Amino acid sequence: MAPVFSHGDLRLYLLNLLDEGPRHGYDIMQALSDRTGGTYTPSAGTIYPRLAKLEEEGLVTKTVDGRKTVYSITEAGHAEVQSRAGELEGIEAGLADSVRLIADEVRGSVREAMKSLRADLAAASREEREATPQSTHESDARVLAREQLQRADATVNEFRARVRADLRTHVARGGDLGASLVDQLASELDRVARDVTRALRG
Repeated sequence: MAPVFSHGDLRLYLLNLLDEGPRHGYDIMQALSDRTGGTYTPSAGTIYPRLAKLEEEGLVTKTVDGRKTVYSITEAGHAEVQSRAGELEGIEAGLADSVRLIADEVRGSVREAMKSLRADLAAASREEREATPQSTHESDARVLAREQLQRADATVNEFRARVRADLRTHVARGGDLGASLVDQLASELDRVARDVTRALRG
């Protein structure tokens, strides 16, 4: 998978996060994970050196609050965020691709589940046809179909819970989803649904 942030973009995005309000290090890492749909979870070794560099440049300050170090943006940092608003829009557009990546992964999982279901049903039908009465293989095939349906349900529910949690966390922290991101999510999910329908119709 291609890097989520191009060279220099992470630095600017960290400033943007701090421009929204003071944050401690773990909160910054969690925000980055949330806003990329979990596709990018930075390590402390990635974030703290960059924060230290921003502090050296006079764009960020830090204060100790109990056991936590809280980072805040300075006026100079705020001015840089404002002057590079166009670049930030481009970065946000790139992060929106994370939602598409998640949808693509789910679409692939659904396709594989449908393929596996059809293969399992066909194999079970062949085996049981040779050894048991017709009524028995029909019954076993139905049991297998129900099991595969439960797998598909679990996959869909896991995706729904993951994305819902990410979206709610983002909004709770003052983030803006943006109409384009929501429309994009709806479009991708609609495409997944159409793929499932086509797969079921064979």
